[in-house]
Amino acid sequence: MSGTRLYVAVTSREIANMKALFEELEGLPVGLKVGLELFVKEGPFLLDKIRETGFPMFLDLKFHDIPFTVAGAVRSACRFEPELINVHASGGFEMMKAAADAVEGKTRILAVTVLTSLSSKDLDFLGFDGKPADLVSRMAVSAREAGIHGVVCSPLEAATVRDSTGKDFLIVTPGVRPSGTSKDDQKRTATPFDAIMAGATSLVVGRPITQAENPRGAAESILDEISRALNNR
Repeated sequence: MSGTRLYVAVTSREIANMKALFEELEGLPVGLKVGLELFVKEGPFLLDKIRETGFPMFLDLKFHDIPFTVAGAVRSACRFEPELINVHASGGFEMMKAAADAVEGKTRILAVTVLTSLSSKDLDFLGFDGKPADLVSRMAVSAREAGIHGVVCSPLEAATVRDSTGKDFLIVTPGVRPSGTSKDDQKRTATPFDAIMAGATSLVVGRPITQAENPRGAAESILDEISRALNNR
């Protein structure tokens, strides 16, 4: 199980001052989340650089293709020794199973359920019936049956997922926003404290940390909320 409770999402904007960011976060129990935008811009070289820093890495590329292709991508990703990687649950059971079977080393694999930028109206447009929580729960159960270690879901669905999958299943939640900060483009959000209380294992937070006047202080504040929630859970 991933022991990292907070992953800081970084983009090309922050990597332009990579050394400064690493110095800001040095010594804190946080990992770094590398998403699609940053990976496409910087390539695999960046993953080696992050691995050298010692920060745990969440490689958030959301693989979604035929099972054979996704399995190959998973094996390639594991070469960089990320703590977490992910695939889209909507790729189906066989794709998720192929991905789970392809994982190597200590890497754990997650299935992305419903993106936190999507609302019920968006899901209706895409042809999905029911509430987001129902769809997320069905995807989480299917992911677990396929051998996936956990899911990525909104903090609003974390409690439902925890109830349907049990205590050892990883639940990683983006869409986390400390009280008083902007939701940006996220639609289904919660505070760090509430996300952990709902059953989340780890949180992903980007702009509230990376664009804060004091990024280290912002990260420390979120870590404190996580700690308080764990003590109350």
